[in-house]
Amino acid sequence: MHPALSVIFFTTLSGAGYGLLVWAGLGALMPDMPARTPFFAVVLGLVLSTIGLISSMFHLGKPGRAWRAISQWRTSWLSREGLAAIATIGISALLFAVLLPHVIDESLLGAWARFSIGGVLIALTTMTLAITTVHCTAMIYASLKPIPAWRHPLVPITYLLFALFTGGLLFCAIATTLGRPVSNMAALASIGAAIALLVLKLKYWRDIDRSPLPQSRGDAIGLPNRKPSVFERPHTEANYITKEMGFAIARKHSRALRMAAALLFSVLPILLLLPAWLFVHIDAAPWFTGAALFALAGAFVERWLFFAEAKHLVTLYY
Repeated sequence: MHPALSVIFFTTLSGAGYGLLVWAGLGALMPDMPARTPFFAVVLGLVLSTIGLISSMFHLGKPGRAWRAISQWRTSWLSREGLAAIATIGISALLFAVLLPHVIDESLLGAWARFSIGGVLIALTTMTLAITTVHCTAMIYASLKPIPAWRHPLVPITYLLFALFTGGLLFCAIATTLGRPVSNMAALASIGAAIALLVLKLKYWRDIDRSPLPQSRGDAIGLPNRKPSVFERPHTEANYITKEMGFAIARKHSRALRMAAALLFSVLPILLLLPAWLFVHIDAAPWFTGAALFALAGAFVERWLFFAEAKHLVTLYY
C-alpha cells in the first residue's frame, strides 16, 4: 500500500506519546520520584499524542466530518480509538493538574501518591486509557481481513511494545535531564525491550515473506482454479485504488529499509544504553536521549514499511 506520511507520523508520535503517558502515570505513583519528572512527561506525552492525532487528519478526505466517526464505536476500532484518545487527554489533564502543585511546592513531592486515593486512581486510569488507545490504533489495521499482512497476531503486540519502548526511553531521558538518577536496571530493561522488538519484527517480516495472498487473480474476477492473464488495465486512468492500494516496493529496497529500521530502533539504542547500564555514576541523560531519538527514527522507518509492504487483495483484480 502507499505509505501516507500523515498516518506514519500519527502512529509513531502518538504511540510514543501514549507510551510516555503510561510511564508518567507509573512515575507519579512512586513516592520517591520528584513530581517534576512525571509532570513534564505528561506535558510531552500530550504534545506528541496531539501532534500525531492532528497529522492523521490530513489523510482524511473530509476532515471536517471526522467527528462523525466517533458515533460508530460499537463496530469500528477507529471510533473506539477516537473515544479512547479523548478520554486519555481528559484524564491526563487531571494528572497534570494534580502534579502541578507539587512541582510548585517541592515539599509536597510524592505525598499525594501515598495518601490520596483520588490521585492514585487518576494515575492508574491514565495508564489504562493510554494502553487502550494504542491497542485500538493497532486493531484498526489488525482487523482488516483484505490485508493479510496486517492480520498477523504480532501487529497489536509490536504496536504496544514500540509505544512502551519509545515512551520509556523518553521518560528516562526527561528524568535524567532533570537531575533524577535512574537505576541502571532501567537501561537493562530498555535493552531487553529493544532485543524483544528486534526478535518480533524479524519473525513478522519472515512470516509475511512466506505467506502469499490467500486468493488468486482468478478468484478476484470470478474464475477460480484458473490463471487468467492481464490484457489491459481495468481503468484507463489511475484512481484511488490504484494510487493507494497498488503501491509496491522493490524487494531490494525493502531489505535495505528493514536493516535500517532494525539498526535504528534496536542496535543503536542498545549500544547507547550499555554505558548507562554498566557505569552507575555516568551522566545518563545524553545516552537515554540519543537512544530515544534513534528509537523514534527506527519506529518511523518500521511504520513506513508496515504500510509499504502490505498487499491489499483488491490488487489481484487491478
